[in-house]
Amino acid sequence: MPLVEEIFSEIGEVNRVPGRTMSASDLEGADLLLVRSVTPVNAALIGDASLQFVGTATIGTDHIDTDHLAQRQIPFSSAPGCNADAVVEYVISALFHLAQSQGFDPAERTFGIVGVGNVGGRLHKRLAGLGYKVLLNDPPRQAAGESGFVDLDQLIAEADMLCLHTPLTRDGDHPSYHLFNEERLKALKPNTILLNAGRGPVIDNHALLQVKQQREDLTLVLDVWEHEPVVDPALAALTEIATPHIAGYSHDGKIRGTYMLYEACCRALGREVTKSLEDFLPDPALGEVRVNEQIDALELIRLRYDPYRDDRNLRHTLALAEQPRAEAFDRLRKTYPQRREFSSLQVKGALTQEQHEQFSALGFQVAVDA
Repeated sequence: MPLVEEIFSEIGEVNRVPGRTMSASDLEGADLLLVRSVTPVNAALIGDASLQFVGTATIGTDHIDTDHLAQRQIPFSSAPGCNADAVVEYVISALFHLAQSQGFDPAERTFGIVGVGNVGGRLHKRLAGLGYKVLLNDPPRQAAGESGFVDLDQLIAEADMLCLHTPLTRDGDHPSYHLFNEERLKALKPNTILLNAGRGPVIDNHALLQVKQQREDLTLVLDVWEHEPVVDPALAALTEIATPHIAGYSHDGKIRGTYMLYEACCRALGREVTKSLEDFLPDPALGEVRVNEQIDALELIRLRYDPYRDDRNLRHTLALAEQPRAEAFDRLRKTYPQRREFSSLQVKGALTQEQHEQFSALGFQVAVDA
């Protein structure tokens, strides 16, 4: 959790502990608990701690027992949307890299987004801004009376690229656990790209392996895995882009997540917010480029993010035994290099109107020469 000491310094002393092995003894004397997705926060962890606030610097909250926190009257906050743009840019980068390697025009494809929350909604906005056809599936929002959605079977039947951005739920009217089971995986269109940057168990990974072994036409892009931090080497070997749950790991998004918890904590404690997010975002190493009409979108995207770098790093760990492989997965996340979002790059130069519109829709700052 970057800059947690700097951002929370005015509130108290920060003590860092390993997130995956955190125990009740680590919370003795603690007033605040700040975590990310690898730390299950439940009755066993909290024990008798007198916490005044619990926060997770993540969008998802399936690792948090919110009912227990409510029962204990402990204020809680997540960081919805903190890294949504980073996940969107992971998807866009994967799309444009695959379009080049497979030789297709994204404008001629139909995209399906399953889960239209912070990430899915922003992805829809960028894809629509690029002029692409997009189908949306979000049963809870549809059940609440919102329009513009299609059912999942129709989306599977029509979409050429499926992007999964649902939270992980096992109960209720619309559970997402194993939403993509063997039957739905077999129903994917020929040559479908299936991308999961939401939660691993939304896809039955065992069924996915079996289906992929029978269908070479499918292209898999997996950032999340059903049994993290253990990645199935057999499934990864059949995945075009395999990464260690880092889609949302932009430097901007991480700092934004920490800052959002600071704001929520101040509200919970009745404190004044005295700092702004801009106080903590550093200048990027490359903040401006001058180009001409020969530049294409993929060249700009690569200046900010290339998913194959993360793919190579994960693949180097897959020959390890299970425990070292799991430790390597966590280490890749913990030591992740700084990655900035598209909006931190200003593009200047003599561009066509079409380029200006495309690069702006992608999320770059674009200034056209007079």
